[in-house]
Amino acid sequence: MSIAATRIVLAEAFGAKEGTALRLKQAALVVAGIAALAIAAKIRVPMWPVPVTMQTFAVLTIGAAFGLRLGLVTLLGYLALGAAGAAVFTGSSAGLAYMTGPTGGYLLGFAVAAGLMGILARRGWDRSFGGMVGAMLLGNATIYAFGLAWMSYLFAADKGMAWVLQYGMGNFLAGDALKLALAALVLPAAWKLVGRARG
Repeated sequence: MSIAATRIVLAEAFGAKEGTALRLKQAALVVAGIAALAIAAKIRVPMWPVPVTMQTFAVLTIGAAFGLRLGLVTLLGYLALGAAGAAVFTGSSAGLAYMTGPTGGYLLGFAVAAGLMGILARRGWDRSFGGMVGAMLLGNATIYAFGLAWMSYLFAADKGMAWVLQYGMGNFLAGDALKLALAALVLPAAWKLVGRARG
């Protein structure tokens, strides 16, 4: 395994490193991450053609900051709360019926994309603007791959693939570009702060 593949992620750069204190820190990060995901899902920024939520921004930055395992635990906890009926998603609905509706593929994609972001962060992609842009592109592509596949299954036969692509991806690309730029600035800036604190 290369040196680049063994880099720490942002969550490991501060606080406890081992033992009970580490477990408590990880538990606190998971709870904070789930809360951040729920809050981000409710933030709606007016934009054309559809309002922008900060949900995917939170998913991908948490994945990068927490790493593969902790990021996945956080996303699975978030999805489990939604499955249990907690109003943690973008709309007011939740539960298993909601999760098997049109957004179901995207929700599954969130967990996979967060894991991918954690893997890329281990390789240092989150430490530079260019690397984070690349990671965010791959993360977003992963979410869309799962989301569009499920949307196609539900709607392509009746509405056609052009409709699926427009309403499942096209309407959100402008907002995704803004969130990508924001994340590409935030994570490398956080690493610079860590470097200064250590210095």
